Amino acid sequence: QHIPTLSSPRMGSKNGKPVLTDENAAALAQSSGLDVVQVREYFDAFVAEHPNGKMKKKDFREMMQKALPKKDASKMEKHVFRIYDTNGDGVVDFPEFMVVYFIMADGTPEEVLSKIFRVFDVNSDGSITKKELTRLIKDMYGLLNEDNPEQASKDLITKSAFAEMDKDEDGKISLEEFISACLGQEQFSKMLACKIIDIFVEDDAE
Repeated sequence: QHIPTLSSPRMGSKNGKPVLTDENAAALAQSSGLDVVQVREYFDAFVAEHPNGKMKKKDFREMMQKALPKKDASKMEKHVFRIYDTNGDGVVDFPEFMVVYFIMADGTPEEVLSKIFRVFDVNSDGSITKKELTRLIKDMYGLLNEDNPEQASKDLITKSAFAEMDKDEDGKISLEEFISACLGQEQFSKMLACKIIDIFVEDDAE
């Protein structure tokens, strides 16, 4: 949780209906650069779609299918879901939904990459193993092919990206190593990170 104001707000509920308290609305406005009125508009739209205030995986799948071709969406949704579901409870609530939205829109490269890291860290233990990277690249391969003129194999992409990132060669990639490889313009690391970011950027443009 890089944004302390957002790790705390949890949505309350009144008569079983989700409510956004003034305090939470103010915290979300502060972190997102929107005003409180806009935050409340987003909240009302979110609750109209998800009356109990929680986006389930099924709803998330529909959102992903708008952003990606169907076959890629079904492979990628579980990975992208991890970015949103920061507390790991299997649903996305409004504060979680908003955090991503703004980090992707206005975040620093480091903030964006620390979110993206969650896609690569399959078991959410804070580091990426070669096995995790292999699995993600297998699921991402359809997306990579458009930008992969040499048709590098899954195996080559995995090996190259892992070598670029795992600078201390301890067999796992930390968040810091991941960020420095992507910012350092390492070829494969950058390609993978950009592909994940594209999912959000294109989604926004609709």
